Amino acid sequence: MRKILLFILSTMTAATILIITGGKAMAFELKSSAFANGSSIPAKYTCDGDDIAPPLSWSGSPAGTKSFAIIADDPDAPAGTWVHWVAWNIPASAVSFAEGLAKSAQLSDGTKQGITDFRRPGYGGPCPPSGTHRYFFKLYALDAMLDLPLSAGKAQLEAAMQGHVLGRTQLMGTYTRQR
Repeated sequence: MRKILLFILSTMTAATILIITGGKAMAFELKSSAFANGSSIPAKYTCDGDDIAPPLSWSGSPAGTKSFAIIADDPDAPAGTWVHWVAWNIPASAVSFAEGLAKSAQLSDGTKQGITDFRRPGYGGPCPPSGTHRYFFKLYALDAMLDLPLSAGKAQLEAAMQGHVLGRTQLMGTYTRQR
């Protein structure tokens, strides 16, 4: 029986998980065609623009993945981490989210979007009151579908994911409002 070893490589701005099986490595990776890791998020995806979700794509999901979950948040918010997006039960067959994903609680593919700190489901873009903030898009590969109410937020999602995370990757973008 082959052993699966997980190596977590982290930096201040990104974490990549390598799944190593039988000497072959494959990175679980999250990207956006709109911005590179560590770079500025275009205004189109913020409160200063259309406030739509950026396009996201991922690859290298771990074996046994049954679903994905995403949390996007801003740890630089003045009152503490501000939650911009929570979604779960993203099908294991999914490899991307198109730009402008609907801001509804349940999508046609079964994806559920919970309540953010904007007090509504779906993506809410960067809107820092001052300075440059960092926005972390964290994607989790899970070994199960999650049974959560549509009113769930980040804390409930994180609790439900415990013991089910097969892998995690993230993409970080920054934003400064032009006033």
